[in-house]
Amino acid sequence: MPRFGVLGSGIVAKVLAAGLKRHGYDVRIGSREPEKLAGFQKETGIEAGTFGDVAAKADVVVLAVKGTAAREALDLAGADHLAGKVIVDTTNPIADAPPVDGVLQYFTGPNESLMERLQSAFPSARFVKAFNSVGNASMVNPSFTGGPPTMFMCGNDAEAKRVVSEVLGKFGWQPADMGTAVAARAIEPLCQLWCIPAFREKRSSHAFKLIDRT
Repeated sequence: MPRFGVLGSGIVAKVLAAGLKRHGYDVRIGSREPEKLAGFQKETGIEAGTFGDVAAKADVVVLAVKGTAAREALDLAGADHLAGKVIVDTTNPIADAPPVDGVLQYFTGPNESLMERLQSAFPSARFVKAFNSVGNASMVNPSFTGGPPTMFMCGNDAEAKRVVSEVLGKFGWQPADMGTAVAARAIEPLCQLWCIPAFREKRSSHAFKLIDRT
């Protein structure tokens, strides 16, 4: 079973780290300021450390920081510590600007994605986009009347996607492989779509589901 290292000290990072531990994975969590995680470490028993320490000990790295901080977090983790490893990219390219009529503003254009930028910056790492299109309250073992929701994912490496699909299955999701990293151009905007009801109607208890006719 792979060892996981979660990069981030926010709610998404904490939810995913706790979920990984609940499902029996060896997991650590990192921050540029590990002392921020002292309470979380005491509460959960999940060891906290720096980005570099956590990435170095992990087989799979979960990137769970703000999109504007994603590149810096990976730089601090260290390219040598990321080489060859699966990177679960949960980030979205949300700009430091308010939503417009409920629609988040992105700092990327329609023919690019944040994950493609990160993959280009760290070519030896194996990025997989996942967990970016739902609220943190539903990330681990969500319960919906329509059955398991769909988590859209993509990446250039088939084995990396298999690893992430296994975690998604344990977390109660139906993984849907959308292809290579280029598909992140379509998957990242799902966050914008998901957030519209949250901003306009204060409603966040929803998820996406891919349905076939057959």
